[in-house]
Amino acid sequence: MKKILVIDDKETLSGLVAQFLGTNFDVTTKLNGYDALQWLQDSNLPDVIITDLQMPKMDGFEFINKVKQSGFFAEIPIIVLSCKNSSKDRISCLKAGASDYMVKPFNPEELLIRIENLLQKNNV
Repeated sequence: MKKILVIDDKETLSGLVAQFLGTNFDVTTKLNGYDALQWLQDSNLPDVIITDLQMPKMDGFEFINKVKQSGFFAEIPIIVLSCKNSSKDRISCLKAGASDYMVKPFNPEELLIRIENLLQKNNV
């Protein structure tokens, strides 16, 4: 079963995403980028990461930069799931190496299709 890491400081949202994706994937949730990075460094390797941008300790921008600058985790596709809808934020995330960007509120089915497309594209 493919692994998905969901990072969002809103437990209700990350729980809903995990519940929806849990029928097709092994889903792990973390509340911020710092905890997620620690989880990755503890030898966990997801097939896709879904992250919010606005979080305590380490926001999504910093998390994306750290993941993409690392040699080991740089190839993991990242989908940003954020309420930030500005073109500037989307461009910043894509330039930093995010694979996709979705705005909250979102359609869970669309998220699933985007994940499946990324997995196929990356032959995961």
